[in-house]
Amino acid sequence: MAKRAKKKSTRKPNPAFMRPVQPSAALADVVGSKPIPRTEVTKRLWAYIKKHKLQDAKNKRMIKADAALKPVFGGKATVNMFEMTKLVGKHLK
Repeated sequence: MAKRAKKKSTRKPNPAFMRPVQPSAALADVVGSKPIPRTEVTKRLWAYIKKHKLQDAKNKRMIKADAALKPVFGGKATVNMFEMTKLVGKHLK
């Protein structure tokens, strides 16, 4: 007798996260100026951080701000990754 394969329940994306949002002018320098979903904003922001090596070497949770990120971070030189999401949220409409 053949065993029946169990169906995996597929995760449905939350429509609120998939709705395109407009980045502010300061954030647009990093992620682009076109409206994109919030999830894509986060992906592009982390890609920028990793590309420019802005994570602290000892404490990876800390992000160092360069000239493009400083206005997004409210003028702070370093922020932790959880504070970063809160600060970036203020730049999305």
